[in-house]
Amino acid sequence: MLWNALLLALREIRRNVMRSFLTILGIVIGVAAVIIMVTIGGGATVQVTQQIESLGSNLLMITPGQRMGMGQRSAAAAFELDDAEAIARDIRSIAAVAPSSSQGVTAVFGNENWSTSVIGTDNRYLKVGNWTIATGREFTNSELRGGKAVCILGETIRKELFGGQDSLDGKIRLEKLSCQVIGVLEAKGQSTMGTDQDDRIIVPLRTFQRRIAGNRDIGLIQVSVKDGASTAKVEQDITRLLRERRHVSASEDDNFSVRDMKEIAQMLTGTTQILTALLSAVAAVSLLVGGIGIMNIMLVSVTERTREIGIRLAIGALEREVLLQFLVEAVVLSSLGGVVGIVLALGGSVVLADLMQVPFVFNPGIVATAFLFSAAVGVIFGYFPARRAAQLDPIEALRHE
Repeated sequence: MLWNALLLALREIRRNVMRSFLTILGIVIGVAAVIIMVTIGGGATVQVTQQIESLGSNLLMITPGQRMGMGQRSAAAAFELDDAEAIARDIRSIAAVAPSSSQGVTAVFGNENWSTSVIGTDNRYLKVGNWTIATGREFTNSELRGGKAVCILGETIRKELFGGQDSLDGKIRLEKLSCQVIGVLEAKGQSTMGTDQDDRIIVPLRTFQRRIAGNRDIGLIQVSVKDGASTAKVEQDITRLLRERRHVSASEDDNFSVRDMKEIAQMLTGTTQILTALLSAVAAVSLLVGGIGIMNIMLVSVTERTREIGIRLAIGALEREVLLQFLVEAVVLSSLGGVVGIVLALGGSVVLADLMQVPFVFNPGIVATAFLFSAAVGVIFGYFPARRAAQLDPIEALRHE
């Protein structure tokens, strides 16, 4: 009986191909929109997570002053190098501590120049930030101790200044400082905040302090916590140590801030997931509209086929058989719309992911859910027309013109 109802449904769909297509269009758009929104949202979430991880594993960022919103910070004295060394010496569960300072400069090579940021630090900066040397080498101990005029370039700087030339052993000028290129960092691309992570030049900390900044201030301390250790516990220990070293009384607020990159990652991914859910809910309204369209066209179909229904009932067809026939037809229509929507959604997701430069993350769960939901729409919105057809009076139906 079910197979026969399915054949009748397919025959009716073939008989009115254009009307059937327009009927399922709402389902197609709804299913495709939901899958695309969830897929692109999932890719954006993965991208945010990867970019946060690229900044460093279990990373804590310590800066002078307190954040006051809109990128502003309260005034506070900069750190000293001894502060970073005290953290590395006195606090357990720390893999590495990297002190650094930075300043905007114009880098010049030949006829090319580029405004960038120069960072004074040591080799621990590379470990903490998950940086890899693509070509060349790190600083030697003698270069760090003596404040030699050597530098490591980010990929953006290498490309802007040297183009296709070999940059190793080249000489670039940073304001009044001429330094030799000893290495190039592996490219990381844009950060979560949209800044170019490869637009930087790294020099030894002493070189930066003596010949660029003219002071011994430390503007940032990055701390990498060992795997398995509690970053919250390390953050508390750092706060207690720095309050003591910076002579902050019990009644005063911290004059520095410690940020856990895991918390930032959770906040950003949470925001992305909420936006994805909201957009998917809006897109799901199309499924409701599609369901109403199916109900409307099935009611029209019942009216058009009243005489056919009367003949079937008169020759012995049961009400449940007529009900099943129209219900199966509605489910086939909505399921067909679901299949077409899934195909369009997967193709559209691949294209949009490439255009938006986010990973394509296939989610079989949302695909299955969207298909089942489309079939459920057919059952829900097809039941009333099917019930109406099954309850027709055979005599009155046969009189229908």
